[in-house]
Amino acid sequence: MTLATPIQASLQSLMTEVALQTYPASTLYVVATPIGNIGDISVRALNVLAIVDAVACEDTRNTAHLLTRYGLSKNLIAAHQHNEREVAEKLILRLRAGERIALVSDAGTPGISDPGARIVDAVRSAGLRVTPLPGASAAISALSASGLLHDQFHFVGFLPAKSKQRETVLLNLRGLAATIVFYEAPHRIVETVAALADAFEPTRTVVFARELSKLFEEIHRCTLAEASAWLAADPHRQKGEFVILLEGAPAIGDADAAQAERILTILLGACSVKQAATLAAQITGQKKNALYERALQLQQHSED
Repeated sequence: MTLATPIQASLQSLMTEVALQTYPASTLYVVATPIGNIGDISVRALNVLAIVDAVACEDTRNTAHLLTRYGLSKNLIAAHQHNEREVAEKLILRLRAGERIALVSDAGTPGISDPGARIVDAVRSAGLRVTPLPGASAAISALSASGLLHDQFHFVGFLPAKSKQRETVLLNLRGLAATIVFYEAPHRIVETVAALADAFEPTRTVVFARELSKLFEEIHRCTLAEASAWLAADPHRQKGEFVILLEGAPAIGDADAAQAERILTILLGACSVKQAATLAAQITGQKKNALYERALQLQQHSED
């Protein structure tokens, strides 16, 4: 008896149990699919993909290939960012006729920096049922392996391609205490890291999670000051899909906040933001990075 035999028997038993569960008709099933490794799909997702009448998907070729790997073949409906509204209307008609329809993206969870949110919104607004099937998520996977010690995170997804719009988004995130989560494509990773270095303090920790669950998976931690050099040191580090995790701004304790703000306000009358933060850190003993963020906020408030 091989090691795989008891596992296969357990999976078969589990598939039978899952198949006996209730799967209502007239329901849109939002199904998470693997972000790389073909094994990262749930038994429940496989069962739903097997019983639905159709699968709405971001790219019919990718989804057809995925289903083939699992021994499935389904009627596929292209549902990408350019046709979500019109596709939603067609899906609603089919759901009202009693069909079960699965919604998937190319990888991961639909609607999370992927098409699908407008379809879900339209289906729910029509009074029809939407059932999520949890599964792979690049953001959550990266956070779980990052070691960043914070109980909050702020998901941004893909930054704007235009530099001015990107700069505005990043500046609005400077004072955020939560870990900040970005997605990025390989052809823009160098540019995006340079923009992060311009917008945030160089001492912040950044985590690059590249090609998660795939053969060349890599998770690297460094300071933001070291990030560009790390990318440039090996061309392979600029390949693949990225999750970037950026450490949030350090918080200032409530007891010391009033004193620090008073000192910063006085110093900003005579010094630059950087000088004011440096002097305030020497006076109060608080962290310079947090004082720098607060000084920026005070300066912006005075200019409004």
